[in-house]
Amino acid sequence: MAKAYPVPLYLIVNPVNRGFCAANNQGIFSTSTELVALLNNDAEAEPGWLEALERVIRSSEDVGMAASKVLVWEDTTRIDKCGHLIYLDGQNRGRGSGQIDHGQFGRIQEVLWPDGSAALYRRAMLEDVGGFDEDFFAYADDAELGLRARWAGWRCLYTPDAVVRHHRGATLGLGSARRLTLIERNRVLLAAKLLPWSLLWANGAFLLARIGAGMWAAVRNRGELRHYPGMGGKFTAALALLRGTAEAIPLIPTMLRKRRALRPKRRLTGRQIRRLLLANRIGLRELSESAN
Repeated sequence: MAKAYPVPLYLIVNPVNRGFCAANNQGIFSTSTELVALLNNDAEAEPGWLEALERVIRSSEDVGMAASKVLVWEDTTRIDKCGHLIYLDGQNRGRGSGQIDHGQFGRIQEVLWPDGSAALYRRAMLEDVGGFDEDFFAYADDAELGLRARWAGWRCLYTPDAVVRHHRGATLGLGSARRLTLIERNRVLLAAKLLPWSLLWANGAFLLARIGAGMWAAVRNRGELRHYPGMGGKFTAALALLRGTAEAIPLIPTMLRKRRALRPKRRLTGRQIRRLLLANRIGLRELSESAN
């Protein structure tokens, strides 16, 4: 028997998989509410989740995003993400990812952007900067929207009172080569579209440093590549990364056109964004030894 709900529900059915970005845009722009919540199908919110997000997003008119405390489903003593950090080649990682939760993220504070698996957005922000970039399809989509909003002067607050449990990598699987391809592809697109030029010129050097650190971590069975066991798995992962770069290259001109189109929306200078990214960067060792 169908449950009764106090508000009407509107079901959108797509005959094909249009990806995270397009599907969320359909939902976002088919509504007119002041606030828009996202909760993935592999995430389960604790009681009070939505109210906690609403409190922080309403705390100031320039707060356009609210971030949850996302815990690992299989082990809720471990953190999945408490907001996000960024490496300077455009790769991003959840803040505190893999750490034991002992209250180190126990206060409301500003973060770069929320994880798209469990977030609240202000409609005024979405109308200002637009929705998810559908060229990203899936992965790094929340990073792209969040950084684009930060360029436009919107802030993001994290609250430890909005708790969600999340199945990590449930969509494609942690050992999926396609997942790794999309992550690397979208890192390149994010960098081309949104990193300040002072960081973008050095992207190759940052990338080489990350690859070297990742290889050293893989030798010790740590980091992202531990999901790809054995020499065969490492070869598969290497091909997936190369494929990601190859898939990104034809889209770079599109990203550069979008970059130029965003100029009128930018309320922060390149120097201000650079400072913001440096203040929220993830160290190379932490990045290479943790995993998405």
